[in-house]
Amino acid sequence: MNVIIVPCSGIGKSYGTVTREAAYLVAEELRPDDTQIVPLSLLVLGDEDAQAAVRDAQVITLDGCKLACATVNVSQAGGAAAREFTVLDCYRRNKQFKPQGIAELNEGGLALARALAEEVAQAAEELTGTERN
Repeated sequence: MNVIIVPCSGIGKSYGTVTREAAYLVAEELRPDDTQIVPLSLLVLGDEDAQAAVRDAQVITLDGCKLACATVNVSQAGGAAAREFTVLDCYRRNKQFKPQGIAELNEGGLALARALAEEVAQAAEELTGTERN
């Protein structure tokens, strides 16, 4: 069973960049066999394949701010987030990692993305019932 990850698309915001970087780490490195990313932009645009994907799978949302666009748009597409993560919550647990930068995150931002990715990978493990390789 695949877990769908929907990261924030907060373009121009460090926290949005952290969510996307974390999603890439999970889908490409930490759990490539059972996770995939559905871009938030496809849900916003009403893409039928993206909407079907979030309706038919376990979904983890990664939000960069209080607007919770990833979580809201998954719900509007007929899906439900099995787990919801916010960068601010992760940052509160990892205050030593202060994210800066947008196109390219600083060391703190990359470390925060890694910390968030580890939490998401753990959630994916719980949802699928399979351990990481």
